[in-house]
Amino acid sequence: MERTNVKKTFSKGMNLPGLKLIDRYIIRKFLGTFFFALVMILSIAVVFDFAEKIDNFMEREAPVKAIIFDYYLNFIPYFATLFSPLFVFISVIFFTSKMAANTEIIAILNSGMSFRRMMVPYFVSAFLIAVFTFMLTNFVIPTSNLKRIEFEDKYYRARTKRIPVMNIHRQVYRNVLVYMESFNPISQAGRNFTIERFNDEGKLESKLSGDMVRYDTATSRWVVINYRLRDITAGEDRISEGERIDTTLAYFSPEDLSMGPEFVGTMTYSSLNEYVDKLRLQGSDELKLFLIEKHRRFASPFSVFILTMIGVSLSSRKVRGGIGMNIGIGLGLSFSYILFMQFASQFSLKGNLAPMLAMWIPNILYAFIALVLYKLAPK
Repeated sequence: MERTNVKKTFSKGMNLPGLKLIDRYIIRKFLGTFFFALVMILSIAVVFDFAEKIDNFMEREAPVKAIIFDYYLNFIPYFATLFSPLFVFISVIFFTSKMAANTEIIAILNSGMSFRRMMVPYFVSAFLIAVFTFMLTNFVIPTSNLKRIEFEDKYYRARTKRIPVMNIHRQVYRNVLVYMESFNPISQAGRNFTIERFNDEGKLESKLSGDMVRYDTATSRWVVINYRLRDITAGEDRISEGERIDTTLAYFSPEDLSMGPEFVGTMTYSSLNEYVDKLRLQGSDELKLFLIEKHRRFASPFSVFILTMIGVSLSSRKVRGGIGMNIGIGLGLSFSYILFMQFASQFSLKGNLAPMLAMWIPNILYAFIALVLYKLAPK
């Protein structure tokens, strides 16, 4: 009976332009299962997160309105996009295994539709989810992440931006180096400041040092206290001293010194690109971290297509014992993908692996696995 119904649905859909009825049926199944799994898992995540942080919320007297609107309404989209490939994989495995158990897959293939053609609605659904995830990650979630972090700083725990930064070495412009022994983000002041300027041949042109440096928010300039200036011009070495002098470091701000790893997710794609260019100019050790985030924002949505192909290829065969085995295999592969992604990012941060390669190696490897499984899938 199931097979007959699917055949009728497919034959009626053949007369419609664009997507067939059977395509819409699969898309509806895919997206419906995906959002249902998303709601269920996010509900569990919110409950566990609230149970963990309720003591801090009560201790710091966090308002209920702030908890709901400033924290959890911004926590939910962040968590959803972070694990969206996992949710996609679980959804594909679940509803495709159920279709196979009900002999719907066999009926579709016997109706004249090839396995390759049957993948079309799956990839249409994957495309919609990938675009939605990409837009959220690059343009919406950065703003919500900022609100979430501000809430956590106030009502949960302070982050590294309030902790003094030690032993700062930065190239802020071409041939311009800055050193500070320590910098306090709260007072926006640093100790034992030095700025050195070199010519294109690498010879020192000037050196400005001081006991203290403070950022003037009114003029957006750094002010050096108790300074000593050494100026080398035409072979002459001149030294001057004073109580106060303004610098010309207009594009070097305190935010560049207090930007911790958790603030990577607060940047839109355009601001992330600008900050990467600045870090590359400065020769900062944090460059890899931001490059990894930049390439991850492309690699993660693309993984939706790969995991969809793996899920369909694994679960399209009708097996004895129900769908439990398929779901188990799917969960194992999806978690191994996430684990592999984390390992690759750490190899890039701690080693010499290029950030772009680190973020795309899991996709390349699992794309190969997807092709092998596709070849082995029942046609």
